[in-house]
Amino acid sequence: MAMQESGEMYLETIYVLSQKSTKVRAIDVGEYMGYSKPSVSRALGLLKRDGLARTDEFGAIKLTEEGEAKAKSIYERHTVLSKLFMNLGVDEKTATEDACRIEHYISDKSFNAIKAHMMQYGADLDEATE
Repeated sequence: MAMQESGEMYLETIYVLSQKSTKVRAIDVGEYMGYSKPSVSRALGLLKRDGLARTDEFGAIKLTEEGEAKAKSIYERHTVLSKLFMNLGVDEKTATEDACRIEHYISDKSFNAIKAHMMQYGADLDEATE
C-alpha cells in the first residue's frame, strides 16, 4: 500500500532533522512542520506501526532501515526537483514549495528521467543524490 503524503512528509522531516542533530524529538518535528503535538504523536504512531520509525528509551525518534531508505528517496526527489525548477529560473521559495507538492505524486519513471536528464546536462546534483 502506498504511503500517504503526510506520512512521507513526516519521514522526510525526521530524516532532515536527524542530519542536523543526533537526537530528534517529537517536539522538534512539530516545530519544524508547524503541527500540534497530538498530530505528531498520531503520525509517529502510524510510522512505528508500519515499521518505519521507533523511539529509544529517551524518547528520541529513530528511523528504521526501511524508514531511512524511504526518507532518503523522498528527500532526493525534493532536492532534485527543487534544483530542476531553480535551473529553469524559478525562485528558490517557489521551487522548493512546488517540489514539496510534486515529490509525493511523480512516478518513478518520470523522476528517473528528470534525474538522468539533469545529470546528462551537467546540473549540480551532488547534494541531491548523496
